[in-house]
Parts: sequence; C-alpha cells; structure tokens
Amino acid sequence: MKTIVFIGTNKSGSSYEAIKASEQLNYYTILLTDRKSFFDKRLNFPHVHSMRMCDLKDINSIRSVINRIAQSRLIICAIVSFIDPYCHTAAILSHELGLKSFSENAIRVMLDKTESRESIKKTPYSPPYHIIDETMPMISPNFNMPVVLKSPMSSASRDVHVASNKKQYQTAFAELRKRHPNRPILVEQYIPGPQFLVETITINSNVHILALVEQEIVFLDRFIVTGYQIITDENSAFFRHLKKAIQDIVLIHGMQNGPCHLELRQIKNEWKLIEVNPRISGGAMNLLIETAYGINVAKETLKAALGIEPNLKRKYKRDSFLQYIAVPIKGELIKITGQNRARNNPGIVHVHAKPKKGSILIPPVSMGHRYAYVIGTGRSAYDAKKNAKAGASEIKFHLQKDNTFAVNSTKTIKSLIEDTSYIGIDYFIDNVVEEQLSICTGTNKV
Repeated sequence: MKTIVFIGTNKSGSSYEAIKASEQLNYYTILLTDRKSFFDKRLNFPHVHSMRMCDLKDINSIRSVINRIAQSRLIICAIVSFIDPYCHTAAILSHELGLKSFSENAIRVMLDKTESRESIKKTPYSPPYHIIDETMPMISPNFNMPVVLKSPMSSASRDVHVASNKKQYQTAFAELRKRHPNRPILVEQYIPGPQFLVETITINSNVHILALVEQEIVFLDRFIVTGYQIITDENSAFFRHLKKAIQDIVLIHGMQNGPCHLELRQIKNEWKLIEVNPRISGGAMNLLIETAYGINVAKETLKAALGIEPNLKRKYKRDSFLQYIAVPIKGELIKITGQNRARNNPGIVHVHAKPKKGSILIPPVSMGHRYAYVIGTGRSAYDAKKNAKAGASEIKFHLQKDNTFAVNSTKTIKSLIEDTSYIGIDYFIDNVVEEQLSICTGTNKV
C-alpha cells in the first residue's frame, strides 16, 4: 500500500490539512509523534491511518521506526514534515531512502537564523545584525536602538525580543542566555513599517510565489500577528520589486526544491528579510490561500514531495482576510460563545476555535496562543477585512480567573499599551492601537 510518513503534526492547521490531503490523494497515512495526548485522544485524528510513538528529537529513533515500516508491506512514497525542525529530519531520511526530497542543506540553513543571515549578508536584503557567540559576554551592537534579539532556532515569535534601550537590551540578553546557554544570540536592527508574508514553493530552482500577504502585528512583549490580508493586486512596481527580492533570497539560500515562506519589510525602497522558514505557513494560512485562490498549498506541497507536478494555477481570485483572536488575561476557559453568530455574518467562510472547556488560556507570548480565527471575504480588500473583523467580534471567551469571571476584559492589554516601556518603538499609531486592541479582545465594533 502506498504510504506517506508524517513526522509530527499539530491538531489543526496546515500540518494536519496535509494529512487530510494525503488521504484525498489515496495514500495510507502514518504519523510519527511524541505526544502521548494524541494516543489518548486517537479518535480526534480520523485521517491518520496509523500512529506510531517516537522520540522526534532523536533521528535514530525515527530512522528505526521508518525502517520497520519499510520492511512491512507498506510502500513508503514520501517522508514529510510541516513542523519545525522536523522538516529537515524528513529531508535527510527521504534522501537516505532514495525518495524525492526537498533541498536538505537549504532547509538546514533556513532553520538556523544565524546561518540564514550569513548567507545573505553581502546582499541588500539583510538588515544590520550581529551574532554574539555563546562563549562571549554581552556586548552592545554597533547600530542604533531599537533592536531585535533572537535565538537562532526560534519560531512562532518564541524567543524573540525587542529592546529600545540599554536596560531592555540587557534584560532580553540575560533571558535568552539563560534559556539557551549553548546557543549564540542574534541581534538585528529593528526595521519599522508594514510586514509582508510571501508563500512560495520552488520546483527545479523555479520559485513559484503562491500568495502575498500583508500582516497586522501587535507587540505585547512579543510580536504577534493577528491579521492577514491577501494582496490580490500584484501588478504594481512595488510588488514586482518584492517578487525579485523573493526569488533572489530563496535561491541564495540554496532552495532548489521545496516550500518556504518569507517575512519582509521595506525601508528606503529596499526589501529586508525578517525571517525565512522552510515549510508552508502554519495555522490557517493554507485555508486562507485556498479561500483566496482555490489552491490547497498543503496538497500541492505533498505532490511535489511525491515527485508529482503540483497544480499551482489559481482557480479564481477573491479578496480574503484572516483574523485571529487572543485573550488579554490568563484564566480557565468556561465556554466560548458567538461562533454561530460569526458564521452567519456576511462574507464569513471559516470560523474555528481551538481550546476546550477547562483549558488554561494566556495572553499571547507566541503564535500558538491565538485561540480562534475567522476568515472573511468581500468585494474588495476593505470589505474582506471589515467582514472578518465583524465576525471575530462575535466570538467571546468566558474565563474564570481567581474565582471571578471575565469576558474578554481589555484591562491587561490596555495597561500594557499605555506603558511605553512595553512599546519602545513608534509602532502603535492611534487608530491601529484601538483596532488591534479590540480585535485581540473580541470587543470591536466595525
């Protein structure tokens, strides 16, 4: 039986949609996981035909399980992962078994933010940066504040700090050094302005841009993306320049075959790479692109991994907006209300809330702490955004905190925004503050 082996998955989002797509392509699906909770709730994964427990941090453990699968009647046609850092492990093992594999070295470089920076340091796409080796004491960068401090292996905004003064710099440095004593620290010049995400897949060194997305970001101790706007007008000189930058950056990293998404900002008419990741975006990005263009990126990525030519042609073009919802206070989830009202709003095509009753929810310190999303469409980008935000405003998280109940209180987030020590950069412009604050708490009125 033709089989695809998946190394890791999340409960929902792009990584699990890839498993669904594998079943749609008539492949037997095997999931390797180290999460016991997945076995305990096995019925929550109906598209996984076989689940195997495995230490995903140990490639030899994974190799042993895959070898046993290969010795059975199952025919392994692909080994894939849509999760950091297992996409590199999948490429290594695919190569060992003589399967079609994505560009192993490019994936490794992209996963390590210091190597990624070094690969483009002689290009106009790199912001000023400094790498502080794990053996070195704290030193100040030779460029102006604000700066961004990162762990080389950070993802989803984990271990990413902004410092606008010396005290914040020292605090962030100390925290990163404590959490990752054996890793260097990457310090970058902060680049102001709008941030864009670009979803790509490269086939035989031909970089295909699948979607351009403008991100809405709030800074609440971490950079958290709360909104994604599909850019359907790609004919301007602005975006032609962006596409040139994307193609250069992907190929400079050595990606000949495989997916990746990039985040960039522009300063003085030059695009600067914020981050590149060797996989498709997680969360609801696959659904957003399918809503906007009719392309299931997860499915087409699987085809590329199988050596089948992917169909990247857009079936239609529809203005779409993805709105995430977070909570401003920590508490135990009592219930979620408003999902059906959200679905009945004009233009709403997807509504999803992740947490179950009894879960402990916290204000976002990583992308994983966004607990619901709404995807809206419209006759224009403005309409799509308005519809998504209106739908999101219907969803309420009812939390219990210290024996009291709260429904999306704005107090905590508002106090953070008003405390300039949490900002440090000219980021929150008046109407943006109110808009992002209301969406984060689900209390907006559009």
